[in-house]
Amino acid sequence: MAEEEIGKITHYFGKIGVAAIEITSGTLAVGDTIHVVGHTSDFTMQVDSMQIENASVPEATTGQAVGIKVPEHARVHDAVFKVTG
Repeated sequence: MAEEEIGKITHYFGKIGVAAIEITSGTLAVGDTIHVVGHTSDFTMQVDSMQIENASVPEATTGQAVGIKVPEHARVHDAVFKVTG
């Protein structure tokens, strides 16, 4: 499957298992599959929901920062790829 880098992790909230992702190119929508990769992180997940400033949104575009609940620990500077195909 092809992957396109769309952003990076800017913060991880451990108690609630949420990662803040800054979208640096393209878009990210609910239902998309993402792959988070870093020095010790490597997991793939489907985006079930995302929020911008505590408000649920269906899609985020370049320049926006979103919060997404993740199944594993994500670290600052981890790359976020959108899985396509």
